[in-house]
Amino acid sequence: MSEAEDPARLASHDVTVEDVRQLMGASTPHFALQLRNRIANLIRDLPPDHPARIVGEREIERLTKLGYTGETRTDSDEADDLDPLPSLLDER
Repeated sequence: MSEAEDPARLASHDVTVEDVRQLMGASTPHFALQLRNRIANLIRDLPPDHPARIVGEREIERLTKLGYTGETRTDSDEADDLDPLPSLLDER
């Protein structure tokens, strides 16, 4: 995963919600912060009320949390008996 942008997305076209959603894709903790930065660059020049900026800012918040706190993959009570993965420990 790179923070380099797809040239087609950088071509002179209006940024859309779909552009943001394409970057959101199947985000994982490992790539969350890189995706966050790409979305931030994409929406940087949009006005505050632009739909793509609104969706992008919401996604930036989610990706930041995902990148720093990771994710759990179960809702089971059995997970309470296990030590958390190192990626889930908030040591900031």
